[in-house]
Amino acid sequence: MSANTAVAEQSVAEPLAVLGRDVTVPLVTGGEVTYAALDYAASAPALQRVWDDVAAYAPYYGSVHRGAGYLSQLSTDLFENARNTVAEFLDCRDEDQVVFTRSTTDSLNLLAAALPADCQVYVFETEHHASLLPWREARVTYLDAPRTPAQAVATLERALAEREPQGPALVCVTGASNVTGELWPVQELAAAAHAHGARIVLDAAQLAPHHPVSVRELDVDWVAFSGHKLYAPFGTGVLAGRSDWLRAAEPYLAGGGASRKVTRRTDGGVDVEWHDSAARHEAGSPNVIGAYAVASACKALSEAGFDALVAREQYLICRVREGIADVPEVRVLSLFGDDAPRVGVISFVVEGWNSSHFAAALSAEYGIGVRDGLFCAHPLVRTLLGSDPQSQGECGAPEAAPGEKSLNAIRVSFGAGTPDEHVERFVQAVKELVRDGAKWNYRTEDGRCVPDTSA
Repeated sequence: MSANTAVAEQSVAEPLAVLGRDVTVPLVTGGEVTYAALDYAASAPALQRVWDDVAAYAPYYGSVHRGAGYLSQLSTDLFENARNTVAEFLDCRDEDQVVFTRSTTDSLNLLAAALPADCQVYVFETEHHASLLPWREARVTYLDAPRTPAQAVATLERALAEREPQGPALVCVTGASNVTGELWPVQELAAAAHAHGARIVLDAAQLAPHHPVSVRELDVDWVAFSGHKLYAPFGTGVLAGRSDWLRAAEPYLAGGGASRKVTRRTDGGVDVEWHDSAARHEAGSPNVIGAYAVASACKALSEAGFDALVAREQYLICRVREGIADVPEVRVLSLFGDDAPRVGVISFVVEGWNSSHFAAALSAEYGIGVRDGLFCAHPLVRTLLGSDPQSQGECGAPEAAPGEKSLNAIRVSFGAGTPDEHVERFVQAVKELVRDGAKWNYRTEDGRCVPDTSA
């Protein structure tokens, strides 16, 4: 153990309580083991506190904004207070709106639908598909992967300076990569965007669960994130930020709740007056429990203190990186280099192993859940692997059988609920698999590498 890790270990807080921490899973080699959930970047387990808050509210569930009864009024207050809690968590400006959506993907598609006419969008090829793909109806400039934070800023400044005509423009950038975990220079990119008359939206899906996100300090125009990565259950996302483009756009969904007034015309048609508030883009009965769960997670993380959470996560990052550094066959993927600040997301490939085979062995033989594939960030992973960016591959699906060359990678990710034992088991498992090989035979089934139980 290095001196840095030893110092960090002395001040590390206990992990936060999450659901599933005592779940046991069977091993193909016999027996059971406590499941090590190391796929936080896909979906983090729900905090126990969030689950308890939701369970306490569930008997009082009611419709919102439309009912005169006690439970409806209670649910309405809870829903709107959840909006305020999220705004405080993000340190939003007074005039900002918080819109509840289904996910980060939904949030960014909502913003894409609200773009002014002839808006030019700038997005790095390094983005998750949720922030890479929604802009297809706009004029899009895809920027090459930078190799340093400074190069990212310079690349954006150069592209913005060259744009013609000088109309509305939007920059979309991640806060932390879902592939490498590396932090992006959001504040500097926001300054560059604003200097050239552009706006910027921050994809904080991987940042918000790990670091405080201040809309004011970062000076971003919008921020998007998902509840299921923030230790809340599935089904709710957030788009928070400036209201003018959202107010000027047609509702993302047309229906009840988005409309303030609907009248019939004499010619038989319908006239609609839409809300100017966040309700304009929240048509239909909202996911009240989902919004409440997100707000509960925001409170829980704030009260736990991000200083303590970051310190613990950095300790876990050191343990993983130092452990696998002892295995020369392992190559960690990185854009900005080993010293770049990062969150608890690490992707790697193992010489001589198909990535799906390796991930399957971690699960079947050690009870460790990681992810293999292209992580819904195909251009970035292919750039990091040095493969043809045009070659085909489904999100998360292997492209080769065990023992054959793989164009995919393996991702281990963790966070506030990860116990030390899970990362220690992972490091030991990596070393044993590379040294001794898998203890079981595996085959490809329905596009996945699985243990062969036919014998």
